[in-house]
Amino acid sequence: MSAQRVGDLTIGVVGPHDLVERVMLMGHGATGPVASRLVAAAYRDEQEAADKVMRLGGGVDVCLFASPVPYEYARKSGVLTMPATYVPLNGASLHEALLRIALDERFDVKRLSIDILNRADVEEAYAEVGLSAENVHVREEMAAAATLAAFHERLWRRETTSAALTCVRAVADRLESAGVPTIRVRPTGAAIRSALQTAALLGAHHRLEEAQLAVVIVDVPTLRESTRRTAPRYWREELKLALQRLLVQEAHRMHAAAWAIDDHTFLIAATRGSIAAATEGFRIPPFVERVRAELGIAVEVGIGMGRTTQDAETHARAALTRAQASRQAQGFAVDREGRALVPSPRAPGRGPQPARPKGIETLSRLAEKLAETDAPLVVDAESAGRMLGVTPRTARRLLRTLVEEGLAWPLPPNRTPQPGRPRQLYRLIVEKLEQPPRPR
Repeated sequence: MSAQRVGDLTIGVVGPHDLVERVMLMGHGATGPVASRLVAAAYRDEQEAADKVMRLGGGVDVCLFASPVPYEYARKSGVLTMPATYVPLNGASLHEALLRIALDERFDVKRLSIDILNRADVEEAYAEVGLSAENVHVREEMAAAATLAAFHERLWRRETTSAALTCVRAVADRLESAGVPTIRVRPTGAAIRSALQTAALLGAHHRLEEAQLAVVIVDVPTLRESTRRTAPRYWREELKLALQRLLVQEAHRMHAAAWAIDDHTFLIAATRGSIAAATEGFRIPPFVERVRAELGIAVEVGIGMGRTTQDAETHARAALTRAQASRQAQGFAVDREGRALVPSPRAPGRGPQPARPKGIETLSRLAEKLAETDAPLVVDAESAGRMLGVTPRTARRLLRTLVEEGLAWPLPPNRTPQPGRPRQLYRLIVEKLEQPPRPR
């Protein structure tokens, strides 16, 4: 694969300022299998990672996170719509941190507390240098900086550990302020270079995959001739023209071409990327709902990929036949090897519908209230309580539910000179609503 064939890729680098700067400096002028351009998206707090990814949007081919921490925040928020990877902190990065502790006579490398990293990775690192990890305490679960800092500080004050190893900058800052000996696990140069190459290859593969040829076959049972019932010819021609006009409009939105191949079948030629966008990743058959709503008829769809138009059409017809043979959930799209991509959902009313998140109604009410005043999509417990007509305590619980369901994410607290706990702000993810009150 050459840079000339693929073209320059854009890699979005997401992480804290210091790590993003390291990645940008190491990536500048680096040579690799694919030419790449880096775009920085630095934050002050790990919980801003999802917002940074949304700001990058479709302007990047792949996201590279400076550590596993922001990657997990972005993944759990459901904002990753492009390939993504991260700079690992196990392996060489963990060994480098352990070496720094071993060289400091104040600390016992066999009595540490470590966050974020996998217990198996820690035990493997210790085994490789002939040490036991029996007295090493590991917390693998992602949590707020205050929770992770409390985990380390509690063990240190009990004299169970001699120092803390953390993968989160905010945790390191808290521990240092509390006087807890702290070593921050940082990615090594080799890990950064390897992650940059991985990100470039992921982006190149994704771009080539999206450019793959795709064919959509749309079959209209209503237009098929029947020995038992024949519709008037003028009605059939009018319906066919109306359907073709609708499919041409849809194809134009997808930068594709559409035409009729017989009295009841249409063909759309496009790329895999454009079809994937129109089908939510091959989860929803294209055109079906609009045709039903505007023309009142049902259509059957098959999608196929291939190296040539003929191969793609053959696979599309095979997918169509498979969908017609059974009314159960079957793949309506196949790849160029003929394998089903994603099972299509059951027809409306023929099976259980996915459960609606409990917080959708709360999110919708808050979004409508904010839309009336054209205010930013950011609330706290007090303002949310006023809009919902509940107490701040109840509003705080509702906002936490939104966060758990991926419908909002907490922003860094406002630092004010006044005493007391700072206000916790939440950014509402109105993009999760079927019809947001207004685009942001």
